Amino acid sequence: MDHRSRDRASGLILFMIIFLQSFYGIVESYKNYTVGDSFGWYDTLENPDVDYEKWASSKNFSLGDFLIFNTDNNHSVIQTYNFTTYKLCDYEDSTDNDTIQWSSANPSSTNPQSITVPVPLMKVGMTYFFSNDYDGEQCNYGQHLKINVTYGQGLPPSLESDESPGPVSPESGDDEAAPDTIVPANFDNPKDTSDDEKESSRSVSLFSASKFCGVKLYGFLFLVCLGYW
Repeated sequence: MDHRSRDRASGLILFMIIFLQSFYGIVESYKNYTVGDSFGWYDTLENPDVDYEKWASSKNFSLGDFLIFNTDNNHSVIQTYNFTTYKLCDYEDSTDNDTIQWSSANPSSTNPQSITVPVPLMKVGMTYFFSNDYDGEQCNYGQHLKINVTYGQGLPPSLESDESPGPVSPESGDDEAAPDTIVPANFDNPKDTSDDEKESSRSVSLFSASKFCGVKLYGFLFLVCLGYW
């Protein structure tokens, strides 16, 4: 192969590496976060080891990600963009345009049933979660969470609505409040996947991309078929 052919082949290989890296980034753009990991979504009276501030501190949350709340029907999942509602642990006086009850609870249940509640992150800025049960007691005993959501890759098509999410803008008397949010009635719930399943899916995606572009992957070596090799 002459010098010109080698340069052409090297350029094509470099292009394919950049393309596949970009494709890989898209595959990895949206994440599911299990709140509290193995501790689940509970108050410190039920699980003294829960620390949601510590759990969230190492995470980067973006639009289109999901929070997965593993809890039971004695605990609720309330999402609000209103810092005052969050601070007071009070869902009853909230308004429909700044607070969502994703899961209600039955505090009188003597036989709690395990539930899983997936919540999509739909708005850039601060968003808050808490359990409102027992007049806010669970919230006051550690069952509350605040996170900052960045734009990231933006909303995926399955979560897009007529009104695109906007950045948080302060309202009077509350420098952590947020504007209205719209949550579509139909959105794709995430599916829990193991690390092996994720790796398998990732490999299939990369192989598909390479096959589409006429490149085969053998470890770290790209074999480019140019016809005259």
